[in-house]
Amino acid sequence: MWNALIVDDEPPIRSELHYLLDLDGRCSPIREVGSATEAIAAIVEDMPDIIFLDISMPGTDGMKLAETLHGLKRPPLIVIVTAYAEYAADAFDLDVVDYVLKPIETDRLSHALARVEHALAQRDGQRENSSIPRIAIDINGRKTFIPASDIVYVEANADASYVVSTQGSSLVNESILSFEKRLVPEGFLRVHRSYLVNLEYVRNIEVADSGLLELSLETVPVRIPVSRRRTSFVKRALGIS
Repeated sequence: MWNALIVDDEPPIRSELHYLLDLDGRCSPIREVGSATEAIAAIVEDMPDIIFLDISMPGTDGMKLAETLHGLKRPPLIVIVTAYAEYAADAFDLDVVDYVLKPIETDRLSHALARVEHALAQRDGQRENSSIPRIAIDINGRKTFIPASDIVYVEANADASYVVSTQGSSLVNESILSFEKRLVPEGFLRVHRSYLVNLEYVRNIEVADSGLLELSLETVPVRIPVSRRRTSFVKRALGIS
């Protein structure tokens, strides 16, 4: 079953597409949201396999959201569902799986879902055949290898760093700048001079009493501050307008 997200500002269109996907039977759960901002929160929370994305929406439009997601290391698959044919070429440049015009026809949607199935099979095969990137760190003079995907965040501690992973935390004799150079290609983002965060673990984004953004992360009970200087960069990375 595929975890699906429908992003469209028109409730009747969302309901119709939800109904058709239910009939097909390959998508479950299916979540609906009405804006790109809500979509980002849903993507962080649910990590959907496939997004059915409208283009014309208030605020951040679907093309901008697709462009943001295209820049992620492991983006969800995207099927554009829109009334506008003129954006098709730009959409396929962003590696969308298909481009479906409204009103949605059952046969056309079935064709799009067949393309989704093929794309997911290819992606899963690539994951099985690829090695997991591992980061070598020095703990008490001993070289240890940690999968990059297990690291939740890195916190600066003078010239050293605390590396917090799903397995626990360790003080490592390496600067956060050194970790940043190695981990940014693996989907990490420097959100503060003292914090480097794995975007895969970002669950919620809130505004603190200080006015600064704070990130809540999965698996660890902490709130990571976002510095004012880096706020716009972090918003762009997370697709928030």
